[in-house]
Amino acid sequence: MEPFKKLDGLVFPLIRSNVDTDQIIPKQFLKRIERKGFGECLFYHWRFDDNGNKKQDFPLNNPKYEGASILIAGPNFGCGSSREHAPWALQDFGFKVILAPSFADIFFNNCLKNGILAVTLPEKVIASLQDKAEKEVLHLSINLEEQLIYNHQFSISFEIDEYQKHMLINGLDEIGLTLVHEEKIKNYEMSGQEGE
Repeated sequence: MEPFKKLDGLVFPLIRSNVDTDQIIPKQFLKRIERKGFGECLFYHWRFDDNGNKKQDFPLNNPKYEGASILIAGPNFGCGSSREHAPWALQDFGFKVILAPSFADIFFNNCLKNGILAVTLPEKVIASLQDKAEKEVLHLSINLEEQLIYNHQFSISFEIDEYQKHMLINGLDEIGLTLVHEEKIKNYEMSGQEGE
């Protein structure tokens, strides 16, 4: 995983509540065996019609949001089945941060395990940011080390678990965290072989 310390990015507002993982990445696209390529299927039934043409009325298809890396979602984002493909699709599309009033627990943890910063903010703050992002082109800076979301107009602090923060800043998943102790593991294994 890439370390996450700071991001300056364009915001896309998804003003919908209870977006489930099947809406994020429909089940027919879960057959791939690699983590890549899921971005083109993100929000597929909202983004494309039955012939595969982009729907002009879905905001993510608006050129205004091209290259967005920060998603501002409604309450209970990522509910439904616990498919890890959902954060893979979001990440492959280019989203590195998701801000929402609440997340489904498994989805929230899957995001953090895959290098996506998921931040819970009060509903009024989310609504205000979504409104700004709809009316204008909104860019935000997110500093994980200082736990701040800001631009030239405002600054918002956020909470994050220290363990999750450490993992994101250092670009570690559980395997990477284990490999930090690779030398100690090798020494332990060698000491066991010598005793046989």
